[in-house]
Amino acid sequence: MQQTDVKKQAAGGVSPEGSAPTAEELRLINLYTRRELTAGEVYVFSVTLCDNDVDRDGERFTVEALFELEKLFVGKTGIFDHNPSAKNQTARIISCRVEAESGRETATGDDYFCLKARAYLPRTEGNAELIAALDSGIVKEVSVGCAVGHIRCSICGEELHRCAHHKGEEYGGELCCGELCDPYDAYEWSFVAVPAQKRAGVTKSHDRKEDNMEGIMKKLGRGQSVTLSDRDCEKLLGYIDTLKQSAKDGVFYRDSLTAEVLRLSAAVKTGISAETMENVAKSMSVAQLQEFKTAFEKQRAEMLPLQPQLCGEKQSPKSALNGQYNI
Repeated sequence: MQQTDVKKQAAGGVSPEGSAPTAEELRLINLYTRRELTAGEVYVFSVTLCDNDVDRDGERFTVEALFELEKLFVGKTGIFDHNPSAKNQTARIISCRVEAESGRETATGDDYFCLKARAYLPRTEGNAELIAALDSGIVKEVSVGCAVGHIRCSICGEELHRCAHHKGEEYGGELCCGELCDPYDAYEWSFVAVPAQKRAGVTKSHDRKEDNMEGIMKKLGRGQSVTLSDRDCEKLLGYIDTLKQSAKDGVFYRDSLTAEVLRLSAAVKTGISAETMENVAKSMSVAQLQEFKTAFEKQRAEMLPLQPQLCGEKQSPKSALNGQYNI
């Protein structure tokens, strides 16, 4: 599975639909509080987190991915500019739902779906300016941070970085885009300044799994701290196990190749002692060992040409006489 960290910005995401919570919303809010808050102590607003339309980077969430994110984003904290500082915690999502917008289509001609959420923040003196900015539409763009398992090509269904298709190009009249699939973690959502997607505005950064694991290994090797989820830890351990097995296979292949080179060296009588040849072979690369093996095999073939068992030679007189007794 390819690990992909994604940040998607939703243009015009915040749309206050009544600042007072309903009784059910207040119940959900109080699941996260240390004391029971009243309706007058909280401000509730709606936000569109992301959708299934193609963004300016030529990617989109699948509808199935939106339904997975619907569960993952409940309870996640809203911050500013993806800065994971505790002092940046501003709001919290209490509910999510995937909605279809009737009569609206995506760039690929599919029905339009978006992920909407209800979030709250406390009515405090410090939050007064933010609430005013939300109500006035000054602050309304948001971005989500999550992890997905695959970026799939919309044309062939293969991993996008492995197929021959290119995002933004058309094939048989069909627009190619990267489909973000199998989300398995939602980190946070942020208030941001500049949206990147046409409708649900998104920006993101992602790495292929192999690049990401190599990057993590390099950071660890340099003594840098790395924060990993439980799933990322499992993937890293699996990646290390794969490297260990590859190393074992490589050692076995090199040892086998070295033994064959030494055997052939003795067979063609190079005049080099076995001890010297073994020391030389240890310093060779696999490519050099393979080159020596090919050269020695050629020399042996010239010294000992192979002959077919039935080579068409004439029978000896003795053989002819013996043939008379054949029954």
